[in-house]
Amino acid sequence: MNSIWQDVHMPEFPPLEGDAKTDVLVIGGGMAGLLCSHFLTKAGVDTTVVEENRICGGITKNTTAKITFQHGLIYHKLVKKLGMERAKMYLRAGIRALDAYRALCEEIPCGFETKNNYVYHTTDAAILEQEVDAVHRLGFPAEYKKELPLPFPTAGAVKFRRQAQFHPLEFAAGIAKELKIYENTSVRRLKGTTATTDRGCITAKKVIVATHFPFWNRHGSYFLKLYQQRSYVLALQDGPDVGGMFVSAEDGGWSFRNYGSYLLLGGNNSRTGKKSTGWEPLKKAAKDWYPDALPAYQWAAQDCITLDGVPYIGHYSALTPDVYVATGFNKWGMSSSMTAALILCDQIMEKEDPYAAIFNPSRSILNPQLAINALESACNLLRPTVPRCPHLGCALKWNRQERSWDCPCHGSRFDEQGHKITNPAQKDLGR
Repeated sequence: MNSIWQDVHMPEFPPLEGDAKTDVLVIGGGMAGLLCSHFLTKAGVDTTVVEENRICGGITKNTTAKITFQHGLIYHKLVKKLGMERAKMYLRAGIRALDAYRALCEEIPCGFETKNNYVYHTTDAAILEQEVDAVHRLGFPAEYKKELPLPFPTAGAVKFRRQAQFHPLEFAAGIAKELKIYENTSVRRLKGTTATTDRGCITAKKVIVATHFPFWNRHGSYFLKLYQQRSYVLALQDGPDVGGMFVSAEDGGWSFRNYGSYLLLGGNNSRTGKKSTGWEPLKKAAKDWYPDALPAYQWAAQDCITLDGVPYIGHYSALTPDVYVATGFNKWGMSSSMTAALILCDQIMEKEDPYAAIFNPSRSILNPQLAINALESACNLLRPTVPRCPHLGCALKWNRQERSWDCPCHGSRFDEQGHKITNPAQKDLGR
């Protein structure tokens, strides 16, 4: 089950053999980790990346690779909950991230294309107009677009001009070549700013945990502040050109974007570990809507969801001044990876970042989603079945569509033989 992006040959790096020292250790070689290392290295900071498998071999390779600061219908919610100034911070951080990609992609061949982005709703025009009004008040010229080139009726969409899409692994390969990276190097333990691997220890002055879901349970309470969600993608050969990037504002809706002669159709979201029909609804929809387009690739994405819809970027916790985190990208991993890299680079270099406050991981966790996460964990901890997740002991569920054991508490996944597929678990089943 390979994504359409995996045809790229990625640069290869050796595993760590023995002990090492570095100014900044980045744990995790996905898009966020590579961007952090890129900016720090450019600033003259000795930076080392460790990745337990291959760089961009986890969540990054399964993105739909939209680069946009239109993260659903978020701005009306942010204005209502956090006020105008904080909502402006979120918007401007996204604009900065897109501008940074645009500048880097001028030098890296990666299929970067400027595209309009649309967030649509099938029935509720009022909620779209409400979002347009909120974005206007924040200073960005959003538009309400009524007619859309989608294969079903809608109430219209909120349109953001001049967003972008690209080939994520071509881009990652371009920035990784100049970085100090160790692949096939698992961090088993983090004590202060010293990381223990299977073949040695890395001593650092600062550490960035960019492992998608943070694995260090002692601080930060991320096992309560995050859950993971899966969604599914088909790449349809000879699908129509939809003329932009489209995503639904509704749970269970569809996403669309083109890549060359392919149409990427995504959807069917569900919490990891919950019953899912996988790609079947997408295949049925594709057959009904685009009977002449053939499914050529299929893959699944997994996203960390925060309590309030805003990523956690900054100090891992209030008690860890030299350890930082980037997580909870809420399905917007490309733009949020860049936002994280720019903020963390400033913080590590002791510069004041104008947007860091809104992403502070130590902000209030008083949110209804916290109770849902806690209840889900409690139920699965008490469920008297095996196998159990080695992360915190939750009962795993069999995923028939993908033939994997999935954790409904925190989203770790394991193949049929018990080998770990995704974190926060740090080891295979039975070890």
